[in-house]
Amino acid sequence: MEIAEALMNFKDQVPMLGCENAWIAAGALMAALKNEGTLKITEAQILEVLNRTHRQAIGGYCGLTGVCGIAPGIGACFSVILGAACPKDRETVTTMTVVAKIVNVIAQETGPCCCKNFVRHALTEAIALVKELLNISLTQPSDPIVCTDVERHPHGCRQEKCSYFRS
Repeated sequence: MEIAEALMNFKDQVPMLGCENAWIAAGALMAALKNEGTLKITEAQILEVLNRTHRQAIGGYCGLTGVCGIAPGIGACFSVILGAACPKDRETVTTMTVVAKIVNVIAQETGPCCCKNFVRHALTEAIALVKELLNISLTQPSDPIVCTDVERHPHGCRQEKCSYFRS
C-alpha cells in the first residue's frame, strides 16, 4: 500500500482518474511481493503484469462494461505468479476468483467512481488474498490513509461515503 500511495502522490504526473491507477495497483502489488522475497519475483514478471494490465485497463470501461482496469491488473499479478492459462485448472480458477473479489470490492465504492479509492480498496483485498492463497504476509499501513485528492475529482468526491475522506 505504501508503494501505491507514494506513486499516487505524484499528482502532476498521475491523473485523478485513469488507467495509470491500474498500473500503480498492479505494479505496487508486484513490487511489494518482490520486496517481501518469498516468491523471487523477477523484473520480467513485473513487466509482464504491467503489459497485461495495459492491454485490459481501458479508460472509461468501469462505466461502460463494469470492469475497472484495476481488477484485471490485480488478476494479472496472480495469473503471472500462479502460471494461470486457459488449459490450466486451479491456477485459472484462483485467478478468476481473485478478479471477481476485486470487482466486488470496487463495486461497493462507486458513485461516482474514484480510482484512488479503488486502488486502496483493491490492494487491501489483494493483500488479504495474498495471505489466504499464497500464505504471504504483506504489511498494511499502521496509520489511517487520508485522501488529499478531494478537490481534484472531476465528478465530485463522494466525501463522507468514502472511507479515506476526512473533512
